[in-house]
Amino acid sequence: MTVRGLPMTVPAPGLPTRVRIHEVGARDGLQNEKRTVPTAVKAEFVHRLAEAGLTTIEATSFVHPKWVPQLADAEQLFPLLSGLPVELPVLVPNERGLDRALALGARRVAVFASATESFAKANLNRTVDESLAMFHPVVERARAGGVHVRGYLSMCFGDPWEGAVPVPQVVRVCRALIDMGCDELSLGDTIGVATPGHVEELLTALGEEGIPVSALGVHFHDTYGQALANTLAALRHGVTTVDASAGGLGGCPFAKSATGNLATEDLVWMLSGLGIDTGVDLGRLVATSVWMAGRLGRPSPSRTVRALSHEDAEGQEGREAHKEQ
Repeated sequence: MTVRGLPMTVPAPGLPTRVRIHEVGARDGLQNEKRTVPTAVKAEFVHRLAEAGLTTIEATSFVHPKWVPQLADAEQLFPLLSGLPVELPVLVPNERGLDRALALGARRVAVFASATESFAKANLNRTVDESLAMFHPVVERARAGGVHVRGYLSMCFGDPWEGAVPVPQVVRVCRALIDMGCDELSLGDTIGVATPGHVEELLTALGEEGIPVSALGVHFHDTYGQALANTLAALRHGVTTVDASAGGLGGCPFAKSATGNLATEDLVWMLSGLGIDTGVDLGRLVATSVWMAGRLGRPSPSRTVRALSHEDAEGQEGREAHKEQ
């Protein structure tokens, strides 16, 4: 499922030599699915992603099943992933979620904050400051136990209720999460409205605030077709961690205008062409997303998956025709 010699490698100046992909397909990608995905299918999905070379695979979320029913099987799923030689971050909304994750041996956790009051209310039923206060003991306890903590920040570039989000407003919450003890931050374009200039402005402002670019990751949605352009802008600014979802799966159950995540395959295709190492086998990754699409009963929205699986299908048809002649 690859095209021989393509993409041609043409490096561009000022870009990192390696990017770590933070794969969110098994969690963010599946959480909004209406039809329950069996635990065994989720486990095989994660195993296949690991075999494709992804080294950080977000496994599940320890939220209350009432809020995200699709991830109600966290306790059953996580033990099925033990032994995989990859990092398996999980989301924890509060101390109870942290307790559940730690009881299963999780060593990387994430809290999820909002840059806007409207989304904080919709997602956590709290104000921004109330949610930060809730996260503080979670982060403190995790760090005390040697557990890596990621801070997700939603609505960094726009909010469906509030519209444009001022950059200083985003910087304030980022500063609070870093001061709280988060090891890294993921800057979320939850509804996919960011553009490259906006990305550069936010990253510059965070740098001026003293937040190192090494502590930052980016999480773009492709609602307006800007995810790869925004990623390239972030890479030029020195970001080396990019969130993506195999097959372009995902959205956000609390923001109805949020469409799919940046597809991991589309990201790998671009990075391969730029000569940036990811450690990912694109052919295996495409095969995994085709497999998962079959389990979900619909084609993958990833352009690269569609292109390469179509190429593979045409090649198979040609080989079969040749046999018949």
